[in-house]
Amino acid sequence: MELIRIRGSISSAGFADGNRFVVGHWERSPIGPFGDVMWGTPDGQRVLLAGSQEIADFVTSIYNFDDIRVGNLQTESDGRETTVEGLGLDLYLSGGMARVIPFSRPLLFTKFIERPLAKTLMGVETFGTSSRGVSEWYQARQWRWVKDGHANVDGISLGPPQRFSQPINVGFSEPPEKPAIVSLQVAIKFP
Repeated sequence: MELIRIRGSISSAGFADGNRFVVGHWERSPIGPFGDVMWGTPDGQRVLLAGSQEIADFVTSIYNFDDIRVGNLQTESDGRETTVEGLGLDLYLSGGMARVIPFSRPLLFTKFIERPLAKTLMGVETFGTSSRGVSEWYQARQWRWVKDGHANVDGISLGPPQRFSQPINVGFSEPPEKPAIVSLQVAIKFP
């Protein structure tokens, strides 16, 4: 089994019409820096937006989607603000005060101690196995609750971000119900 690590941020928000977005902005990964968007549509479709076929192949080796769209996609995130432009999506999220976890943790700590804490405090899983048999450990470094933002799909405004109304059902965990920007490292073990 191969263990790899990626580092960057995950930003997530829901919108009044039922659209939900999870933006990955990865500074370090085996395929280099990249961004992707996991999009849950109001009718329950799971859509992946990716800037290249290599990115799409990497993400779909871990998660399941109903639709995969590859094209010009730009993501940026500094842990405080996140932007996405491309493939019909224009999204901006701005976070508030940072909550910092100033120390690294071993994977066993994340699996057995951090996991129940994260589930209780934020409603998220820090360890699990995807439907494709890939194990993942999510280790947050800091997080911010989103204070401001907007999204447009094909030029139509979705309004301000709000809590997730329903799960996306892409992986073993869902993002926090409350919109958030989380800086983290993810350890990934392929079968």
